[in-house]
Amino acid sequence: MTQLSAKQNIQAIVKAIKAEEALLRQKYPLLAHQNTIGLVILLFSLSALIGVGVLYYLAIIPAWACIVLAAMAASISHELEHDLIHKQYFSNQPLIHNFMMLTVWLMRPNTISPWYRRKMHLHHHKTSGTEQDLEERLVGNGIKNPFMRALVIVDGLLGLVINTKRFSKEIKGFSFFSVFNAGFPVTTTYFIILYSVIIFHTVNFFVPIEASTPALALEVLNVFEFMMIVLIVPNIVRSSSLNFVTSSMHYYGGVNNMLEQTHVLTSRLFMPFHLFCFNFGKTHTIHHFVPNQPFYLRQMLSEKILKVMQQHNVRFNDFDSIKNANAYKAQAN
Repeated sequence: MTQLSAKQNIQAIVKAIKAEEALLRQKYPLLAHQNTIGLVILLFSLSALIGVGVLYYLAIIPAWACIVLAAMAASISHELEHDLIHKQYFSNQPLIHNFMMLTVWLMRPNTISPWYRRKMHLHHHKTSGTEQDLEERLVGNGIKNPFMRALVIVDGLLGLVINTKRFSKEIKGFSFFSVFNAGFPVTTTYFIILYSVIIFHTVNFFVPIEASTPALALEVLNVFEFMMIVLIVPNIVRSSSLNFVTSSMHYYGGVNNMLEQTHVLTSRLFMPFHLFCFNFGKTHTIHHFVPNQPFYLRQMLSEKILKVMQQHNVRFNDFDSIKNANAYKAQAN
């Protein structure tokens, strides 16, 4: 049997994805209404996020349930942002398109501006697997030290601060302030709330200050604590799950073509994390082969396409790579 080249394998995968998409669109005419579907999903996830917050405010659900449900709702908005970056919805209607961009940012306030991230993400597709891929390196890809990797995965701001010196040397055009300022004002507000609550309770634990704190400051703190439960902590859960999954499945170093940019995560070990990042590890590799495709279509065609990918040399559950700071290495036949 003739062994296919990398280019032939890539072409076969792309052809299979596009063919399956065409079949789905033919079978389900509703898929033609892509703009409407995207907007409906956005409004549904936003309503779910607000609804969960209201239920928590009324003491109908406990804090843990609010955090879990809000994180799941926010994970949908990440997929929508990803699609919006690739202009899958209302590309010719800037008012609605930008409204959707702003909404998904507000639902995920611990991320930088989606308008800035568009530039970063499109660059990711061109440089995936190399030291120039800022998007993936910001979330831990290529870091071997497990403690440092965990820190970067959980706290993007600390990760940015810690890695600035290295990024400045290795990544062309990198600017700390360019990335930092891309979070203003939404992400900036997120970190003000997060660190205000952490600092207050840490200090109060060692040196009780609550009794002497002005009433107005305590009222503000109560609002901050409510936001922690309904938005801040859910997004820590969501983004940590996503960052762990994406930094585990993307290769770093030794990458020469699209087959070597990612592997597919189907292991049950990743199931808890997939719950909060909308099955990202199982479907994102499809996106690398065909970027201009709505996320729900990737979910619909993934079962068939993953089998095709397996036949055409895409790796699955490459845990050796994760142990070796995501390096792509040849496997013994």
